Amino acid sequence: MTITGHRGAAKLEPENTLRSIQKAIELGVDQIEIDVHLTRDQHLVVIHDATVDRTTDGHGAVADFTLEEIKQLDAGKGERIPTLQEVINLVRGKVILQIELKGPGTAEPVVRGVEQNSIENEVVLTSFVHDRLHDAHRLNPSLALGALWSKPPADACEQAIEMGAEALHIQHQQIDADLVQKAHAHGLQIRAWNPDTTEEMQRVIDLGVDAVGSNRPDLLIGIGR
Repeated sequence: MTITGHRGAAKLEPENTLRSIQKAIELGVDQIEIDVHLTRDQHLVVIHDATVDRTTDGHGAVADFTLEEIKQLDAGKGERIPTLQEVINLVRGKVILQIELKGPGTAEPVVRGVEQNSIENEVVLTSFVHDRLHDAHRLNPSLALGALWSKPPADACEQAIEMGAEALHIQHQQIDADLVQKAHAHGLQIRAWNPDTTEEMQRVIDLGVDAVGSNRPDLLIGIGR
């Protein structure tokens, strides 16, 4: 089973920072999940929210900052908001990088960045906004895609196949044995996000999911290996 550190190790270190990602790597995860938005001057930065308010000492929309401006913010424990390139430099050759296309307009620059770094086989692109996955697939059909849902529709498998995805990424409480069986019958993987207690983790592991992502990869590694 594949173990993914969500936003690095988000409940152990400041989320989506190099410190958090390094922590998850040291713990022994297989994948790191991050989120990307574009700054005003069109740089890809790694942050979950559309604003900087929750995770930094700043205020305002990510899209209103230049890269130079956003780099002045404290993202926790003195960490700075990293660029996608800084994250790639850290994880390359160590773990698979799961990049959620969180912000609008991120599909093409992410695909081009992946290609320029020659890491096509080391990434998975995901999004709740499935048009972004369609765009990514059109730009580079070889890239692995994962379709995100909180609560999947009845035709989730068919939708995932149509957009070129290889996997369903589903909120862990919405996964049951029937969904796992259906995904596998369609030749898709099913990946659970984000059980953060050992009880939640064990439940989805017992259901036979292919991967689990968590904010507590330390706990997940303890029961998932």
